[in-house]
Amino acid sequence: MRKLAAVLAFLAVCSPAAAQDLVSGVSQDQIQITSNYTGSDIVVFGAIEQKGADQDRDVVVVLRGPETQIVVRRRDRVAGVWINHDAARLNGMPSYYYLASTRPLAAVAPAPVLAGEGIGLQNLAPRDVTSHHDFRPFWQAALRKMRAEGFYNETAGGVEFLSGSLFRAHVPVPASVARGQYNVEVYLFRKGEVQSAQSTPLFIDQTGLERRLFNFAHTSPLGYGLAAVLMAVLMGWLSSLMFRRPL
Repeated sequence: MRKLAAVLAFLAVCSPAAAQDLVSGVSQDQIQITSNYTGSDIVVFGAIEQKGADQDRDVVVVLRGPETQIVVRRRDRVAGVWINHDAARLNGMPSYYYLASTRPLAAVAPAPVLAGEGIGLQNLAPRDVTSHHDFRPFWQAALRKMRAEGFYNETAGGVEFLSGSLFRAHVPVPASVARGQYNVEVYLFRKGEVQSAQSTPLFIDQTGLERRLFNFAHTSPLGYGLAAVLMAVLMGWLSSLMFRRPL
């Protein structure tokens, strides 16, 4: 927190001199996943210039995860049996999406502006879709599923102003998120229009034994499977020796 306070103080001094609308940063640019990792928060902070009334400006912070494919299946009843009758593959969807804003998005900017910037859950469009029917019901189902599992979320009021120009937002990073490069995006709105935007990379990766096991499982899946079976057999044999009853 002392380091964060020093950076915020620096931003407060230098941002007007630098003549920039927006200066932002993150409390850490790398998260190491270990066996006891249960999730954490990062702090997105920044400063904006004093231009116009305070009520004319809004800040939106987005944490966007690496792209993934989401498969949504629809079950129908055929001859009295429920089966997967149709499916849609949504390619290029973010594996994690968290949005924090000073106010509800509807009050920050009009819907066409938000859609043009791809801001908000309803504007998360897949890069391409594989489906035999209209994909929009599947896309809506994917959004509901990701929200229910905690991978997609929006928090109105999640960005707070510490002073007239300094702001911060706490962004959660659950333990179950995908590994890879994330992007922290910060948008400055004035009167419903984007005035400035910045993007900062955030890397989430495994370390130590967990990383070696992860690499082994993905580079040599057959060897990893055989090793897991062999270890299970060995542990079962050792357990039988330890708990064997004397005759």
